[in-house]
Amino acid sequence: MNSSQGESEDRALEALFYRAERVALVEREQFSGARPTVWLVGVVALLAFVTGLSNMSEQTLALAGPLAPVVPDAAVFVRFAGVLFAFMLGLVTLGLQRRKRLAWQVAMLALPALALLPLVTLQPTDVPLLLALVVTFPLLVVNREAFDRRVELSPLQVASLAAIVGVGLYGTVGAYGLRDQFLGLEDWADAVYYVVVTIATVGYGDITPTTPEAQWFSLSVIVFGTGAFTVAIGALVAPAIEARMAAAFGSMTASELTLLDDHVVVLGYGDITESVLDRLTGETTFLVVTPDSDVAAALKRDGVNVLTGDPTDEAVLEDARVDVASGVVVASDDDARDVLAVLAVKSLAPDVRVVAAANEEKHVAKFESVGADEVINPLTIGGQLLGASVLGAPDPFTDPGERT
Repeated sequence: MNSSQGESEDRALEALFYRAERVALVEREQFSGARPTVWLVGVVALLAFVTGLSNMSEQTLALAGPLAPVVPDAAVFVRFAGVLFAFMLGLVTLGLQRRKRLAWQVAMLALPALALLPLVTLQPTDVPLLLALVVTFPLLVVNREAFDRRVELSPLQVASLAAIVGVGLYGTVGAYGLRDQFLGLEDWADAVYYVVVTIATVGYGDITPTTPEAQWFSLSVIVFGTGAFTVAIGALVAPAIEARMAAAFGSMTASELTLLDDHVVVLGYGDITESVLDRLTGETTFLVVTPDSDVAAALKRDGVNVLTGDPTDEAVLEDARVDVASGVVVASDDDARDVLAVLAVKSLAPDVRVVAAANEEKHVAKFESVGADEVINPLTIGGQLLGASVLGAPDPFTDPGERT
């Protein structure tokens, strides 16, 4: 090999393993990808809040922008739009962080509407908001494919949201239709205002029913409205709290547990459990039940279905749905607790197949006496395999086609 060939090979190795130039697309992704877009929407929300507070504090608003003559009720819009859009975009930012498509769609509608604010006032304090909007909107368009996750709602959540919308429409249309029987209610805006303060049970008293018919109508709005909001709060907020608490303790939620069927339940977590899970992975759905919240949290992070609870508690076993399980594995490091777990399983689901691991040979008979369908002593099996191996016997766990 001559020196020129050696130098060319060195240059090739340097080009392959020690490249100094930067990848343009990767760097561009750092500044124009989905993550920066989400942060920019958050910045827009913050600037909108600051601008809205500034406009609300002004006694006289300057409407010098080119769209001031076009926007209806421009003074009212300028005074309140900033803060209202800020709260909306705050929620949208949270949705974008979770890559929700609905949040992206709302942002695509909200940002152009918010752009009307600086174009109506055209004040120097509104310039940062306008610049942020000009930068953020194209990035949302470019990164639209990154926000592709659907918002999944349960039938109860859909029904509660529909009930709120229905009550709102019922109250607004009814109040406007009965406006002659109300004091201070003249147009659609008054009807919407009346419904909101009525459902919220605020009742300022500035709009008052003057006839028995209007009073009964107001009473129906109060009953239907408070009922719908109560159900909606329970349906929308409770699952979120449940999911956060379940994630903190490494446990599945009740709704997730109800989906389990024909699965394997692994009671307890010990030295042998990791091998059991490796064998079950890809073969069937399984659920680990352990009282150790730290172990449960670690398994949850690894994507394992976990239920934090006492494996000897029948209520926990009911939550684990052992009655519809294809089998139960009892394999912790405590034989005494495992015997109690087998008893609890057989009491709850006598026909389910239970396989237990006895850490000591003398406990095998105890597992069998309480109903375990099969009892395995890992130490005994390990010793037998070692003996067979030293004698040159074939490995019984190896596929015959793989033996040589």
